[in-house]
Amino acid sequence: MATERIIQLTEDGSHTVAIPEMNVTYHSKHGAVQESMHVFIQPGLHYFLQHYAVSADEPINIFEVGFGTGLNALLSLEQAILLNKKVSYQTIEPFPLSTEEILQLNYSSLLSEDLQQSFIAMHNCGWNTVVQLHSLFSFEKIKTTLQQFESQQQFHIIYFDAFDPVAQPELWTEAIFKKMFDMLFKNGILVTYCSKGAVQRAMKAAGFSIEKLKGPPGKREITRAMKI
Repeated sequence: MATERIIQLTEDGSHTVAIPEMNVTYHSKHGAVQESMHVFIQPGLHYFLQHYAVSADEPINIFEVGFGTGLNALLSLEQAILLNKKVSYQTIEPFPLSTEEILQLNYSSLLSEDLQQSFIAMHNCGWNTVVQLHSLFSFEKIKTTLQQFESQQQFHIIYFDAFDPVAQPELWTEAIFKKMFDMLFKNGILVTYCSKGAVQRAMKAAGFSIEKLKGPPGKREITRAMKI
C-alpha cells in the first residue's frame, strides 16, 4: 500500500487524510465530521436506536471497517454519552496512522475537551485488547484486513468505510457482503457512503435489503443495507 499520507483541511474545518498515489481521502473534502455524521451516525446508530428496542443493559455492538483516523469511533463515543446508551465498538485497520499523523488531527478540538484524551487513547491503546474508554463505551481495534478478520461476535450496526471500489475493488464484492450479512443480528444494518449500482447488486445478492438515502454535500446518495 502507498505510504505517503497528507493531512488536509476539509470545508467544515475538520481534517481528512489523503493518499495521492491511490487518489483517495479518508473523509470527504466537503467536511469530514459532517460526512461521518450524515453517513454513519445518523442513518446507522441513530436510526437503529429509533426503530429497534434494545434493553438498557444491552450494548449496541458496532463493527467498523477501516478505523483510519478514528473519527467514526470518536463520534460514536460522543453519541453514546449524549444518548446515555452503552456501545461496544470493534474496528479493524491494517495500516494504522503514525503518532505524528494522529497528533495533527483536529477532531477532538472541534468537539469537546473531554473527548481529547479518549481520542488519543483510541490510537495509543494496544491492538486486540478491549479497553473501556468510558463507562458507556468499550473499544477494541484489530490490526488485520477484512478478508482475514474473523469474529464470533455478532453486531447490530456495521460502518462500512473502506476505500472506494476503484481503489479497493476486492472489498466490495458479494463474498465480502455475505460475510458482513452473517456478522449482523437480524434487523442489523450496514451503512456506507457508496451507492454504486454494482455495489448495491452485490449487497442484494448477499441477502441485504437496500435503501438509498440522500447523501451529504458533494455526494448524491448513500446506502443503508438491512438484514431483514
